[in-house]
Amino acid sequence: MANLHDTHFHLDLQKSRNEAIKHIEKYEIYTIAMTNLPPLYEKLQNETKCKFLRVALGFHPELIGQYQKYIPDMWRLLPSAKYIGEVGLDYKADKLTKSIQSVFFESLISKCNEIGDKIISIHSRMASLEVTSIIGDNFKGKIILHWYSGSINNQITAIKNGYYFSVNSAMLQSDSGRKIVSNIPEDKILLETDSPFVKSNGVINNQYDQIYHTIEMISKLMNKDWESTKILLWSNLESLIKN
Repeated sequence: MANLHDTHFHLDLQKSRNEAIKHIEKYEIYTIAMTNLPPLYEKLQNETKCKFLRVALGFHPELIGQYQKYIPDMWRLLPSAKYIGEVGLDYKADKLTKSIQSVFFESLISKCNEIGDKIISIHSRMASLEVTSIIGDNFKGKIILHWYSGSINNQITAIKNGYYFSVNSAMLQSDSGRKIVSNIPEDKILLETDSPFVKSNGVINNQYDQIYHTIEMISKLMNKDWESTKILLWSNLESLIKN
């Protein structure tokens, strides 16, 4: 295997799903595909076959208010889904649904904790403190803070609680982002592209190029060579997905 991975990728939002899958297979990229609503999860699960691809059951916080009718479907599908995402809180985009988001996220974390062994990719824009408070320090599964942009103090709490952090190239293009990434323990850094949302000079690069570039930037931050950084990050992915 090429030992590359992407823990936060939106397959259903690609221009061509088939081409994206071919790309994943060509470069052997272990990919966790996010979904934004339960029906999309069921659709991808039924229609997608690729040994390098895992589909996550998601309910994006920005969609909670509009699509509350799908909440029962989330609970119905939850027991059989190992990967959960994209879920979380977003207190920037939709401030009017804060309470709905919070109630749903609290229920989700509680149910995942009861079941155990879930791997959850979490959105926490302008709500990182609330997210870590709800999850707590004894979650019976694994947490990935996707594209973390919260405070350093809250990041320290998340690190103490054993959370992972998934990193993309956009995070490494600012001083604040590089500071966040430099604070992550080496064994808790994972790769993500958040494709198709991350752009370089206004262009959406393909998944492999984004991953290669992100590893390159992380290696410079760690003062390591590219290959040893790739090996470290793959080891982190293996630790994440093992039972």
